[in-house]
Amino acid sequence: MSLRVIVVGDVMLDVVVKPDTEIAPTSDTPSRVRLNRGGAAANMAEALAREGHHVTYVGACGDDLAAQLFEETLHRAGIDVALERLGEPTGVVVAVVDAEGQRAMMTDRGANSKLGYAHVLESLTQPFDHLHVSGYTLLDPLTIGVGRDALARANEMGRSTSVDVCSVAPLIALTPAVFMEAARGAGTLFANEEEALALSGASTVDAAIERLSHDFAEIVVTRGEFGVQARKGGADYHAASLSDQIIDTTGAGDAATGAYLAVRLGEGTIDQALEAAMSAASLVVRGLGSRGQSRI
Repeated sequence: MSLRVIVVGDVMLDVVVKPDTEIAPTSDTPSRVRLNRGGAAANMAEALAREGHHVTYVGACGDDLAAQLFEETLHRAGIDVALERLGEPTGVVVAVVDAEGQRAMMTDRGANSKLGYAHVLESLTQPFDHLHVSGYTLLDPLTIGVGRDALARANEMGRSTSVDVCSVAPLIALTPAVFMEAARGAGTLFANEEEALALSGASTVDAAIERLSHDFAEIVVTRGEFGVQARKGGADYHAASLSDQIIDTTGAGDAATGAYLAVRLGEGTIDQALEAAMSAASLVVRGLGSRGQSRI
């Protein structure tokens, strides 16, 4: 089954740096550096499109080369793009990846913080079946209202909805209570283990899922090497990680989220969706960058 999905998320340029040696603070450090289309929600949108869903991506950007790269990349993936072009630079994130594939991310949100509700609302006047709002939209105090109101509008229209948490540091800065209020009414929540613990205030993943299940009908929590867990209707599900080679974990959760949602929107079972999520994540972590396309 092919559905019409609107994804509201960031427009970003990714700069990924993997040092080959110890970082020399005042000199040069040999590194592998990759430049790619970024945006956590855009990675998810590509996964949805690969499974045959019709995807429209909604976001804000500048009038620059970064925006052009972003738009062209999504078009090549078969995704419609509805970008609000503003007098601000397009967002950029620099990810520094360590030897274990974990990353630290330095982010300039740029035009993403100026995304307007009127632009999003215009997209919601087009026919659609499902709305996904990126956690980054909800985590930014300047756009949290846009994401909240978009979810409310979709729910009023009787459409299915989903959100993902995206990042634990801004979640803590915003406070979990504020995020939960903005995300209220979304049908499916995606989070990684760290985000789920912070959002719920629980000390274990099982307890976090239990608490979050009171607010969301379907919960999906990715756990790195421990795979992924889900809950719906009081039933718990699990799938093991399929990753046997890890170069860079950037974007693995996005790919897993997109693959899971694609299967579920196509009326696949939760078990099928979890297996698809782990397969998608395993492909991404084998390469450098959030789309896993740059090999070493």
